[in-house]
Amino acid sequence: MSEVIRLKKGLNIKLKGSAEKVLEKLPIPATVALKPTDFPGLTPKLSVKAEAEVKAGDALFYDKYHPEIVFTAPVGGKVLSINRGERRKVLEIVIETNESAGKLQFKKADPAGLSEDEVKEQILKSGLWPFIKRRPYGVIASPTEKPGSIYISTFDTAPLAPDYNFVLEGQMDTFQTGVNALARLTDGKVNLGVNSGSAFSGIKNVVVNTFEGPHPAGNVGIQIANTKPINKGDVVWTINVQDVLFIGRLFETGEVDFTKTIALAGSEVKAPKYYQTVLGAPIASLINNKLVEADYTQRIISGNVLTGTKVNTNTFLGYYDSLVSVIPEGDEYEFMGWADPGFGKFSASKAFLGKLFPKKEYKLNANLHGGERAFVVTEQYEKYVPMDILPVHLLKAVLVNDIDKMEQLGIYEVIEEDLALCEYACTSKIEVQKILREGINTMIKELG
Repeated sequence: MSEVIRLKKGLNIKLKGSAEKVLEKLPIPATVALKPTDFPGLTPKLSVKAEAEVKAGDALFYDKYHPEIVFTAPVGGKVLSINRGERRKVLEIVIETNESAGKLQFKKADPAGLSEDEVKEQILKSGLWPFIKRRPYGVIASPTEKPGSIYISTFDTAPLAPDYNFVLEGQMDTFQTGVNALARLTDGKVNLGVNSGSAFSGIKNVVVNTFEGPHPAGNVGIQIANTKPINKGDVVWTINVQDVLFIGRLFETGEVDFTKTIALAGSEVKAPKYYQTVLGAPIASLINNKLVEADYTQRIISGNVLTGTKVNTNTFLGYYDSLVSVIPEGDEYEFMGWADPGFGKFSASKAFLGKLFPKKEYKLNANLHGGERAFVVTEQYEKYVPMDILPVHLLKAVLVNDIDKMEQLGIYEVIEEDLALCEYACTSKIEVQKILREGINTMIKELG
Protein backbone atom coordinates (compact mmCIF):
# COMPACT_ATOMS: atom_id res chain seq x y z
CA MET A 1 0.00 0.00 0.00
CA SER A 2 1.39 3.40 -0.95
CA GLU A 3 1.96 6.15 1.57
CA VAL A 4 -0.96 8.57 1.74
CA ILE A 5 -0.11 12.12 0.65
CA ARG A 6 -2.40 14.47 2.57
CA LEU A 7 -2.99 17.88 1.05
CA LYS A 8 -4.45 20.64 3.21
CA LYS A 9 -4.59 23.54 0.79
CA GLY A 10 -7.58 23.82 -1.53
CA LEU A 11 -11.34 24.17 -1.39
CA ASN A 12 -14.31 21.88 -1.96
CA ILE A 13 -17.26 23.71 -3.52
CA LYS A 14 -20.38 21.71 -2.72
CA LEU A 15 -22.89 22.26 -5.49
CA LYS A 16 -26.37 20.80 -5.75
CA GLY A 17 -27.00 18.27 -8.46
CA SER A 18 -24.29 15.61 -8.29
CA ALA A 19 -24.87 12.79 -10.77
CA GLU A 20 -26.60 9.73 -9.34
CA LYS A 21 -24.78 6.47 -10.05
CA VAL A 22 -27.21 5.40 -12.75
CA LEU A 23 -26.10 4.84 -16.35
CA GLU A 24 -28.37 5.36 -19.36
CA LYS A 25 -27.20 4.37 -22.82
CA LEU A 26 -28.09 6.95 -25.46
CA PRO A 27 -28.51 6.12 -29.16
CA ILE A 28 -25.73 7.11 -31.53
CA PRO A 29 -26.40 10.82 -32.24
CA ALA A 30 -27.32 11.95 -35.75
CA THR A 31 -24.20 14.13 -35.88
CA VAL A 32 -20.89 14.38 -34.04
CA ALA A 33 -18.06 16.87 -34.38
CA LEU A 34 -14.37 17.37 -33.71
CA LYS A 35 -13.28 20.90 -32.84
CA PRO A 36 -9.66 21.95 -33.50
CA THR A 37 -10.25 24.77 -31.02
CA ASP A 38 -10.13 22.16 -28.22
CA PHE A 39 -6.36 21.85 -28.73
CA PRO A 40 -4.25 24.83 -27.54
CA GLY A 41 -1.55 25.78 -30.00
CA LEU A 42 -2.75 23.47 -32.77
CA THR A 43 -2.62 24.56 -36.42
CA PRO A 44 -4.95 22.08 -38.17
CA LYS A 45 -4.66 20.94 -41.77
CA LEU A 46 -7.68 19.18 -43.25
CA SER A 47 -7.48 15.63 -44.57
CA VAL A 48 -11.07 15.55 -45.88
CA LYS A 49 -13.54 17.74 -47.72
CA ALA A 50 -17.25 18.28 -47.17
CA GLU A 51 -19.41 15.39 -48.43
CA ALA A 52 -16.56 12.89 -48.04
CA GLU A 53 -17.49 9.43 -46.77
CA VAL A 54 -15.46 8.32 -43.75
CA LYS A 55 -15.12 5.27 -41.54
CA ALA A 56 -14.60 5.48 -37.79
CA GLY A 57 -10.84 5.91 -37.46
CA ASP A 58 -10.31 7.78 -40.74
CA ALA A 59 -8.22 10.96 -40.46
CA LEU A 60 -10.17 14.24 -40.50
CA PHE A 61 -7.27 16.63 -39.92
CA TYR A 62 -3.68 16.66 -38.68
CA ASP A 63 -1.20 18.94 -36.92
CA LYS A 64 0.58 21.15 -39.47
CA TYR A 65 3.86 21.03 -37.53
CA HIS A 66 3.57 17.34 -36.55
CA PRO A 67 1.83 15.64 -39.52
CA GLU A 68 2.11 12.26 -37.81
CA ILE A 69 -0.44 13.45 -35.21
CA VAL A 70 -3.83 12.85 -36.80
CA PHE A 71 -7.35 13.41 -35.48
CA THR A 72 -9.75 10.69 -36.55
CA ALA A 73 -13.50 10.33 -36.98
CA PRO A 74 -15.24 9.02 -33.84
CA VAL A 75 -17.98 7.47 -36.00
CA GLY A 76 -18.47 6.48 -39.62
CA GLY A 77 -20.61 8.53 -41.97
CA LYS A 78 -20.42 11.60 -44.18
CA VAL A 79 -18.61 14.87 -43.53
CA LEU A 80 -21.67 17.11 -43.30
CA SER A 81 -19.87 20.43 -42.99
CA ILE A 82 -16.58 22.11 -42.18
CA ASN A 83 -17.44 25.21 -40.20
CA ARG A 84 -15.03 28.12 -40.17
CA GLY A 85 -14.64 31.37 -38.26
CA GLU A 86 -12.60 34.52 -38.78
CA ARG A 87 -9.74 34.26 -41.30
CA ARG A 88 -11.17 30.88 -42.32
CA LYS A 89 -10.12 29.33 -39.04
CA VAL A 90 -11.51 25.78 -38.81
CA LEU A 91 -13.93 25.64 -35.89
CA GLU A 92 -15.43 22.18 -36.28
CA ILE A 93 -15.78 19.22 -38.63
CA VAL A 94 -19.30 17.82 -38.41
CA ILE A 95 -20.04 14.21 -39.38
CA GLU A 96 -23.48 12.85 -40.21
CA THR A 97 -23.39 9.40 -38.62
CA ASN A 98 -24.02 6.18 -40.52
CA GLU A 99 -23.44 3.00 -38.52
CA SER A 100 -23.14 0.94 -41.70
CA ALA A 101 -20.07 2.98 -42.76
CA GLY A 102 -17.91 0.67 -40.64
CA LYS A 103 -14.59 1.09 -38.83
CA LEU A 104 -11.00 1.22 -39.98
CA GLN A 105 -9.09 -1.89 -38.90
CA PHE A 106 -5.85 -1.72 -36.92
CA LYS A 107 -3.57 -4.33 -35.39
CA LYS A 108 -5.07 -6.41 -32.59
CA ALA A 109 -2.28 -7.29 -30.17
CA ASP A 110 -1.13 -7.43 -26.56
CA PRO A 111 0.89 -4.21 -26.13
CA ALA A 112 3.14 -5.92 -23.58
CA GLY A 113 4.50 -8.02 -26.45
CA LEU A 114 5.09 -5.08 -28.81
CA SER A 115 8.03 -2.72 -29.13
CA GLU A 116 7.85 0.96 -28.23
CA ASP A 117 7.78 1.94 -31.91
CA GLU A 118 4.95 -0.52 -32.69
CA VAL A 119 2.81 0.80 -29.84
CA LYS A 120 3.52 4.41 -30.77
CA GLU A 121 2.69 3.81 -34.45
CA GLN A 122 -0.63 2.15 -33.57
CA ILE A 123 -1.69 5.00 -31.27
CA LEU A 124 -0.64 7.63 -33.83
CA LYS A 125 -2.39 6.07 -36.81
CA SER A 126 -5.62 5.46 -34.90
CA GLY A 127 -5.88 9.11 -33.87
CA LEU A 128 -5.59 8.41 -30.14
CA TRP A 129 -2.30 10.29 -29.69
CA PRO A 130 -4.00 13.67 -29.02
CA PHE A 131 -5.27 12.26 -25.71
CA ILE A 132 -1.67 12.21 -24.44
CA LYS A 133 -0.61 15.60 -23.11
CA ARG A 134 2.76 16.84 -21.99
CA ARG A 135 3.88 18.84 -19.00
CA PRO A 136 5.12 21.54 -19.06
CA TYR A 137 2.37 23.46 -20.86
CA GLY A 138 -0.55 20.97 -21.03
CA VAL A 139 -0.42 20.59 -24.83
CA ILE A 140 -0.45 17.48 -27.02
CA ALA A 141 2.71 15.44 -26.46
CA SER A 142 5.33 15.28 -29.20
CA PRO A 143 5.98 11.72 -30.50
CA THR A 144 9.67 12.60 -30.84
CA GLU A 145 10.06 13.22 -27.09
CA LYS A 146 10.70 10.64 -24.42
CA PRO A 147 8.82 11.30 -21.16
CA GLY A 148 10.51 10.74 -17.83
CA SER A 149 7.22 9.29 -16.58
CA ILE A 150 3.50 9.17 -17.30
CA TYR A 151 0.83 10.28 -14.82
CA ILE A 152 -2.85 9.32 -14.65
CA SER A 153 -5.23 10.70 -12.02
CA THR A 154 -8.07 8.25 -11.36
CA PHE A 155 -10.26 10.64 -9.38
CA ASP A 156 -11.58 14.16 -9.85
CA THR A 157 -12.25 16.56 -6.97
CA ALA A 158 -13.76 19.40 -9.06
CA PRO A 159 -17.36 20.44 -8.35
CA LEU A 160 -19.91 17.86 -9.65
CA ALA A 161 -17.09 15.76 -11.13
CA PRO A 162 -17.85 12.20 -12.30
CA ASP A 163 -16.92 9.23 -10.13
CA TYR A 164 -14.44 7.23 -12.20
CA ASN A 165 -14.82 4.19 -9.94
CA PHE A 166 -18.39 4.03 -11.28
CA VAL A 167 -17.57 5.07 -14.85
CA LEU A 168 -15.00 2.28 -15.29
CA GLU A 169 -16.97 -0.40 -13.50
CA GLY A 170 -16.46 -3.71 -15.32
CA GLN A 171 -13.77 -2.23 -17.60
CA MET A 172 -10.64 -2.61 -15.46
CA ASP A 173 -9.12 -5.27 -17.73
CA THR A 174 -9.35 -2.87 -20.69
CA PHE A 175 -7.90 -0.09 -18.55
CA GLN A 176 -5.00 -2.41 -17.66
CA THR A 177 -4.37 -3.03 -21.37
CA GLY A 178 -4.23 0.73 -21.93
CA VAL A 179 -1.78 1.13 -19.05
CA ASN A 180 0.41 -1.64 -20.47
CA ALA A 181 0.53 0.21 -23.82
CA LEU A 182 1.48 3.49 -22.15
CA ALA A 183 4.21 1.74 -20.15
CA ARG A 184 5.97 0.91 -23.43
CA LEU A 185 6.30 4.63 -24.22
CA THR A 186 8.52 5.59 -21.27
CA ASP A 187 11.69 4.33 -19.64
CA GLY A 188 10.26 5.61 -16.37
CA LYS A 189 7.08 4.60 -14.57
CA VAL A 190 3.36 5.00 -15.13
CA ASN A 191 2.13 6.76 -11.98
CA LEU A 192 -1.46 6.26 -10.88
CA GLY A 193 -3.00 8.84 -8.55
CA VAL A 194 -5.78 7.29 -6.44
CA ASN A 195 -7.86 8.26 -3.43
CA SER A 196 -8.91 6.12 -0.49
CA GLY A 197 -11.15 3.20 -1.40
CA SER A 198 -10.20 3.44 -5.08
CA ALA A 199 -11.14 0.62 -7.45
CA PHE A 200 -7.86 1.30 -9.30
CA SER A 201 -5.56 0.21 -6.47
CA GLY A 202 -5.20 -3.27 -8.02
CA ILE A 203 -3.87 -2.04 -11.37
CA LYS A 204 -0.47 -3.57 -12.18
CA ASN A 205 2.60 -2.19 -13.95
CA VAL A 206 2.19 1.18 -12.21
CA VAL A 207 3.37 3.16 -9.20
CA VAL A 208 0.33 3.95 -7.05
CA ASN A 209 0.24 7.29 -5.20
CA THR A 210 -2.63 7.82 -2.76
CA PHE A 211 -3.91 11.35 -2.13
CA GLU A 212 -6.32 12.87 0.35
CA GLY A 213 -7.52 16.45 0.57
CA PRO A 214 -9.80 19.07 -0.97
CA HIS A 215 -9.87 20.13 -4.59
CA PRO A 216 -7.50 20.34 -6.50
CA ALA A 217 -6.09 17.10 -5.01
CA GLY A 218 -7.50 15.21 -8.02
CA ASN A 219 -5.62 17.35 -10.56
CA VAL A 220 -2.79 15.45 -12.19
CA GLY A 221 -0.58 18.56 -12.03
CA ILE A 222 -0.97 18.72 -8.26
CA GLN A 223 -0.12 15.03 -8.00
CA ILE A 224 3.03 15.51 -10.08
CA ALA A 225 4.11 18.49 -7.95
CA ASN A 226 3.72 16.47 -4.75
CA THR A 227 5.59 13.39 -5.97
CA LYS A 228 8.22 14.56 -8.47
CA PRO A 229 8.04 18.30 -9.32
CA ILE A 230 8.85 19.32 -12.90
CA ASN A 231 12.07 21.24 -13.43
CA LYS A 232 13.39 22.94 -16.54
CA GLY A 233 14.13 20.32 -19.18
CA ASP A 234 11.84 17.67 -17.68
CA VAL A 235 9.05 16.16 -19.77
CA VAL A 236 6.13 14.29 -18.21
CA TRP A 237 3.10 12.94 -20.05
CA THR A 238 -0.44 12.83 -18.69
CA ILE A 239 -3.68 11.22 -19.87
CA ASN A 240 -7.25 11.11 -18.56
CA VAL A 241 -8.85 7.94 -17.22
CA GLN A 242 -11.43 7.37 -19.98
CA ASP A 243 -8.84 8.08 -22.65
CA VAL A 244 -6.75 5.17 -21.35
CA LEU A 245 -9.81 3.02 -22.11
CA PHE A 246 -9.75 4.16 -25.75
CA ILE A 247 -6.16 2.91 -26.04
CA GLY A 248 -7.01 -0.36 -24.29
CA ARG A 249 -9.93 -1.02 -26.66
CA LEU A 250 -7.72 -0.30 -29.67
CA PHE A 251 -5.25 -3.04 -28.79
CA GLU A 252 -7.91 -5.51 -27.61
CA THR A 253 -10.19 -5.21 -30.65
CA GLY A 254 -8.08 -3.66 -33.41
CA GLU A 255 -10.70 -0.93 -33.79
CA VAL A 256 -11.25 2.58 -32.47
CA ASP A 257 -14.17 2.79 -30.06
CA PHE A 258 -14.89 6.30 -28.83
CA THR A 259 -17.81 5.31 -26.61
CA LYS A 260 -17.70 7.58 -23.59
CA THR A 261 -19.59 8.05 -20.31
CA ILE A 262 -20.65 11.60 -19.53
CA ALA A 263 -22.01 12.89 -16.22
CA LEU A 264 -24.86 15.37 -16.62
CA ALA A 265 -25.01 17.32 -13.38
CA GLY A 266 -25.95 20.61 -11.74
CA SER A 267 -28.85 22.24 -9.94
CA GLU A 268 -30.67 22.85 -13.25
CA VAL A 269 -30.83 19.16 -14.19
CA LYS A 270 -34.05 17.29 -13.34
CA ALA A 271 -32.38 13.95 -12.63
CA PRO A 272 -28.58 14.20 -12.70
CA LYS A 273 -26.98 10.93 -13.80
CA TYR A 274 -24.56 9.33 -16.25
CA TYR A 275 -25.08 8.85 -19.99
CA GLN A 276 -23.20 6.65 -22.41
CA THR A 277 -22.65 8.39 -25.72
CA VAL A 278 -19.78 8.99 -28.14
CA LEU A 279 -16.93 11.49 -28.31
CA GLY A 280 -18.03 14.77 -29.89
CA ALA A 281 -21.74 14.22 -29.29
CA PRO A 282 -24.10 17.22 -29.63
CA ILE A 283 -24.84 19.00 -26.36
CA ALA A 284 -28.52 18.86 -27.32
CA SER A 285 -28.50 15.04 -27.30
CA LEU A 286 -27.39 15.14 -23.65
CA ILE A 287 -29.60 17.88 -22.22
CA ASN A 288 -32.84 18.02 -24.26
CA ASN A 289 -35.86 17.57 -21.96
CA LYS A 290 -33.54 16.97 -19.00
CA LEU A 291 -33.39 20.48 -17.50
CA VAL A 292 -35.78 22.01 -14.98
CA GLU A 293 -38.21 24.60 -16.28
CA ALA A 294 -37.04 28.04 -15.22
CA ASP A 295 -37.94 31.68 -15.79
CA TYR A 296 -34.26 32.63 -15.67
CA THR A 297 -31.28 31.94 -17.94
CA GLN A 298 -29.39 28.68 -17.50
CA ARG A 299 -25.69 28.26 -18.24
CA ILE A 300 -24.59 25.04 -19.93
CA ILE A 301 -20.92 24.16 -19.44
CA SER A 302 -18.93 21.48 -21.24
CA GLY A 303 -16.70 20.45 -18.35
CA ASN A 304 -16.77 21.56 -14.73
CA VAL A 305 -17.83 24.99 -13.47
CA LEU A 306 -14.24 26.10 -12.75
CA THR A 307 -12.50 25.23 -16.02
CA GLY A 308 -15.25 24.25 -18.48
CA THR A 309 -16.44 26.05 -21.60
CA LYS A 310 -19.79 27.85 -21.85
CA VAL A 311 -21.78 26.21 -24.67
CA ASN A 312 -25.28 26.12 -26.11
CA THR A 313 -27.52 23.45 -27.58
CA ASN A 314 -26.09 23.99 -31.07
CA THR A 315 -22.55 23.01 -30.06
CA PHE A 316 -20.74 19.76 -29.32
CA LEU A 317 -19.09 18.11 -26.36
CA GLY A 318 -15.48 19.10 -25.68
CA TYR A 319 -12.84 16.59 -26.76
CA TYR A 320 -11.47 15.99 -23.25
CA ASP A 321 -14.70 16.49 -21.27
CA SER A 322 -16.48 13.81 -19.22
CA LEU A 323 -18.96 16.20 -17.59
CA VAL A 324 -21.69 18.62 -18.63
CA SER A 325 -22.67 21.05 -15.86
CA VAL A 326 -25.81 23.20 -15.86
CA ILE A 327 -26.22 26.05 -13.35
CA PRO A 328 -28.17 29.35 -13.27
CA GLU A 329 -26.60 32.15 -15.29
CA GLY A 330 -27.17 34.70 -12.52
CA ASP A 331 -28.08 37.63 -14.78
CA GLU A 332 -31.29 38.47 -12.96
CA TYR A 333 -31.72 41.13 -10.23
CA GLU A 334 -30.62 39.96 -6.78
CA PHE A 335 -32.75 41.27 -3.90
CA MET A 336 -30.66 43.09 -1.27
CA GLY A 337 -27.43 42.23 -3.13
CA TRP A 338 -24.36 42.46 -0.91
CA ALA A 339 -26.54 43.34 2.10
CA ASP A 340 -28.07 39.84 2.14
CA PRO A 341 -26.67 38.00 5.21
CA GLY A 342 -26.14 35.01 2.91
CA PHE A 343 -27.61 31.98 4.68
CA GLY A 344 -27.98 30.36 1.26
CA LYS A 345 -24.67 31.59 -0.16
CA PHE A 346 -21.28 29.96 -0.33
CA SER A 347 -18.09 31.97 0.07
CA ALA A 348 -14.48 30.88 -0.12
CA SER A 349 -13.59 33.62 2.37
CA LYS A 350 -16.48 32.67 4.70
CA ALA A 351 -17.97 36.15 4.37
CA PHE A 352 -21.57 34.85 4.43
CA LEU A 353 -23.54 33.16 7.18
CA GLY A 354 -23.76 30.08 5.00
CA LYS A 355 -20.44 29.14 6.62
CA LEU A 356 -22.49 27.95 9.61
CA PHE A 357 -23.65 24.97 7.51
CA PRO A 358 -20.44 23.25 6.29
CA LYS A 359 -22.25 20.22 4.83
CA LYS A 360 -24.83 22.24 2.91
CA GLU A 361 -25.00 21.92 -0.90
CA TYR A 362 -25.49 25.18 -2.77
CA LYS A 363 -27.30 26.34 -5.88
CA LEU A 364 -24.70 28.77 -7.18
CA ASN A 365 -24.80 30.84 -10.35
CA ALA A 366 -22.18 32.32 -12.69
CA ASN A 367 -22.53 35.94 -11.52
CA LEU A 368 -19.16 37.58 -10.87
CA HIS A 369 -20.60 40.06 -8.34
CA GLY A 370 -18.37 42.89 -9.50
CA GLY A 371 -15.73 43.81 -12.04
CA GLU A 372 -11.95 43.61 -12.24
CA ARG A 373 -10.04 45.62 -9.63
CA ALA A 374 -6.42 46.29 -8.69
CA PHE A 375 -4.31 43.12 -8.61
CA VAL A 376 -2.61 43.18 -5.22
CA VAL A 377 -0.51 40.70 -3.25
CA THR A 378 -2.74 39.36 -0.45
CA GLU A 379 -1.52 35.74 -0.02
CA GLN A 380 -5.08 34.76 -0.88
CA TYR A 381 -4.14 32.51 -3.78
CA GLU A 382 -1.65 30.43 -1.80
CA LYS A 383 -4.51 28.92 0.23
CA TYR A 384 -5.83 27.13 -2.83
CA VAL A 385 -2.67 25.81 -4.52
CA PRO A 386 -1.07 22.80 -2.76
CA MET A 387 2.33 23.19 -4.39
CA ASP A 388 5.43 25.25 -3.69
CA ILE A 389 4.83 28.26 -5.94
CA LEU A 390 3.75 31.90 -5.56
CA PRO A 391 0.74 32.25 -7.92
CA VAL A 392 0.33 36.05 -7.77
CA HIS A 393 4.01 36.68 -8.45
CA LEU A 394 3.92 34.16 -11.32
CA LEU A 395 0.92 35.88 -12.91
CA LYS A 396 2.54 39.30 -12.57
CA ALA A 397 5.65 37.93 -14.27
CA VAL A 398 3.39 36.79 -17.12
CA LEU A 399 1.77 40.22 -17.36
CA VAL A 400 5.15 41.93 -17.76
CA ASN A 401 6.40 39.16 -20.09
CA ASP A 402 9.41 38.32 -17.89
CA ILE A 403 10.42 34.83 -19.07
CA ASP A 404 13.22 34.38 -16.51
CA LYS A 405 10.84 35.17 -13.65
CA MET A 406 8.17 32.88 -15.09
CA GLU A 407 10.67 30.03 -15.07
CA GLN A 408 11.81 30.76 -11.51
CA LEU A 409 8.23 31.07 -10.24
CA GLY A 410 7.02 27.70 -11.51
CA ILE A 411 5.30 28.10 -14.88
CA TYR A 412 6.55 24.64 -15.89
CA GLU A 413 4.44 23.06 -13.14
CA VAL A 414 0.99 24.53 -13.76
CA ILE A 415 -1.76 24.80 -16.33
CA GLU A 416 -5.13 26.51 -16.08
CA GLU A 417 -6.93 23.89 -13.97
CA ASP A 418 -4.27 24.08 -11.24
CA LEU A 419 -4.99 27.78 -10.59
CA ALA A 420 -8.74 27.70 -11.32
CA LEU A 421 -9.64 28.00 -7.63
CA CYS A 422 -7.57 31.18 -7.44
CA GLU A 423 -9.76 32.70 -10.12
CA TYR A 424 -12.93 31.58 -8.32
CA ALA A 425 -11.85 33.06 -4.98
CA CYS A 426 -10.14 36.17 -6.34
CA THR A 427 -11.51 39.38 -4.80
CA SER A 428 -9.93 41.32 -7.69
CA LYS A 429 -11.84 39.28 -10.33
CA ILE A 430 -8.62 38.57 -12.24
CA GLU A 431 -8.87 36.24 -15.26
CA VAL A 432 -6.22 33.94 -13.85
CA GLN A 433 -6.60 31.08 -16.32
CA LYS A 434 -6.50 33.34 -19.37
CA ILE A 435 -3.37 35.10 -18.13
CA LEU A 436 -1.64 31.82 -17.35
CA ARG A 437 -2.34 30.41 -20.84
CA GLU A 438 -0.92 33.60 -22.38
CA GLY A 439 2.22 33.02 -20.35
CA ILE A 440 2.42 29.40 -21.45
CA ASN A 441 2.01 30.44 -25.09
CA THR A 442 4.87 32.90 -24.64
CA MET A 443 7.09 30.15 -23.22
CA ILE A 444 6.27 27.83 -26.13
CA LYS A 445 6.98 30.55 -28.67
CA GLU A 446 10.25 31.68 -27.09
CA LEU A 447 11.70 28.43 -25.76
CA GLY A 448 9.73 25.65 -27.53
